[in-house]
Amino acid sequence: MVIIDVLIAAVGLGAVWTAASARIVKQYERGLVFRFGRVRDGIRGPGLAVIAPGVDRIRKVNMQIVTLPVPAQDCITRDNVTVKVDAVVYFNVVDPVRAVVNVQDYRFAVLQVAQTSLRSIIGKSDLDDLLANRERLNQGLEIMIDSPALDWGIHIDRVEIKDVSLPESMKRSMSRQAEAERERRARIISADGELQASHKLAQAAATMADTPTALQLRLLETVVEVAAEKNSTLVLPFPVELLRFLEQAPSARGEEDARSVAPLPRVDRAS
Repeated sequence: MVIIDVLIAAVGLGAVWTAASARIVKQYERGLVFRFGRVRDGIRGPGLAVIAPGVDRIRKVNMQIVTLPVPAQDCITRDNVTVKVDAVVYFNVVDPVRAVVNVQDYRFAVLQVAQTSLRSIIGKSDLDDLLANRERLNQGLEIMIDSPALDWGIHIDRVEIKDVSLPESMKRSMSRQAEAERERRARIISADGELQASHKLAQAAATMADTPTALQLRLLETVVEVAAEKNSTLVLPFPVELLRFLEQAPSARGEEDARSVAPLPRVDRAS
């Protein structure tokens, strides 16, 4: 009986020791074992990790890509425009030892570096670059954040600027500028069309001047086009030279009539 009790006690102690020493490391985690405050060699991979209870302490580090939103920052661009910009940082741990030992809280550290880097790169950029060349700013921001993060065992996967909020006055100014630009382009296109049309009309006029019959044919085509509309009124172009001829004709005819009529002789009555 004594032997059986001893075996049962030994089995119970073994079960307690196993439960106290066994740790489960998930597939996306890595385990660091601290023994008397020192990191033991080797990183525990996914699966069952056994440690010495009361002596060892295991620290699990998540190796997944972390999505870290950066709060909106009030920044001033290089051309003195106040904007509010927020971003998002994607990073993951590549060295669990440095991520745990070299920095107290790597998530908070990455967040602070992202905020300061965002303010710095916005201050070095113009508003047009911020709105049009956002991809280039994302690359520059990623380099600025990745430089200190390498010492922490952190890899910055990508950084993206999410939203750029402008003051209402600036939005109205940009709207007026865009409207004026569209109006300018419309006027240039219209003027270009008028210029091309004038060149074609000049060529057509030169051709008709060499061939007067072409002008008469064009006049007849115009009459046919107007008559096809079934209008009750028909308007025909009238040559100006003919009008001038008609104006001069009556005056000439009146002078000839005046010359043909002889003046009557004056007769004095005898008193």
